[in-house]
Amino acid sequence: MIEPWVSADDIAAHLGVTKDSVYAWIAKKGMPAHRVGRLWKFKVSEVDDWVRNDRATDTAGSV
Repeated sequence: MIEPWVSADDIAAHLGVTKDSVYAWIAKKGMPAHRVGRLWKFKVSEVDDWVRNDRATDTAGSV
């Protein structure tokens, strides 16, 4: 089965964070995201792998 693309709102809800955190992680931490026109789209499995590999961990104390 093909995994659907989800929006920034959907991925923020999935992770239990704000959409602002998602955008900051894209810019500063290399969160896997794909730009489609003006919108960011995500594969939940890619984001879950990214989180599991401690890429979302912030050692400096801010996102």
